Amino acid sequence: MAPISVTVFTGFLGAGKTSLILKCLPQLPRDYKVVLLKNEFGDVQVDSQLARQSNLSAVSEILNGCMCCVLVGQMRSALLEIQDTLRPDRIIIECSGSAFPATLAFQLRELERETGGDIKMDAIITVIDAENFMGYEDTSPTARMQASYTDLLVINKWEGVSERQLDIVFDHLHTLNDLTPKVKASRTTGVDLSLLFGLDSKLFREPIPDECGEEGHDHLGVRSSGVDDTKGLERSLLLDTLDTLSKETIWRVKGFVRLLPENQVYVLNWAFGRYELNLCDTHNACPAIQLTVMGQRGEMKRLVHRFAERLRGNVCT
Repeated sequence: MAPISVTVFTGFLGAGKTSLILKCLPQLPRDYKVVLLKNEFGDVQVDSQLARQSNLSAVSEILNGCMCCVLVGQMRSALLEIQDTLRPDRIIIECSGSAFPATLAFQLRELERETGGDIKMDAIITVIDAENFMGYEDTSPTARMQASYTDLLVINKWEGVSERQLDIVFDHLHTLNDLTPKVKASRTTGVDLSLLFGLDSKLFREPIPDECGEEGHDHLGVRSSGVDDTKGLERSLLLDTLDTLSKETIWRVKGFVRLLPENQVYVLNWAFGRYELNLCDTHNACPAIQLTVMGQRGEMKRLVHRFAERLRGNVCT
């Protein structure tokens, strides 16, 4: 069977991701099966109700959290369930407005390798709100990263701005990302699907090496050193240290930590300043610190050494 292609739509709050997707879907053949996986906040899923009225085969939701970081496990489970039960031709993931595409792409590549290529990342597509991009681009690292780390930039709502304003938007996008193609979406028909599908993304195509090399991304381990493994690490020290991490250089921290005062082991899942700690009953004998840190090569190594020192741990490859 052909692999299930995955197309990810990112974009800042209100960029028009759902509307763009729904405008493009009528271009598909009638027998082409698409499932939409939406990541939303709140209890009223207005966009999902709109999506259910389209020609999608199914709509699945991940609520009240961002699946690029704290809900990444739910994203994996949802994709595997869609693979097993629905077997669509394509899965479209619509991220929340706060999603960081690098972390999401990294997780999809891991799943691609885990499934032997049966779930295959096709592209990360970022939708840009031309009317408001100049306002939030200057204040939001999320918006800048969404524009910088993508396979295609789709300019939405451009009909509502002057030619000069649109030129300024393009100038800023070229500064953030001069190599990635940029296309304008139509208010009525969206974007030709030949420009959105079949892009065969190059992002994170190569697996992270066993030893940190010169590929564009590294991973390093942090293990216990000056911490008594039988007693653990003060929770306040861990959280204060996580707050010092660079959100632009460090993509993810995951692993196990033994925390005081309860002296219990937790699973830590951190990405771009957001984290989740879940009690773990199956690793009671693990060290006080057993973490993997992932991010950009070069500067990341210095930051991870500083991170480990604060936790009184050691860096290992």
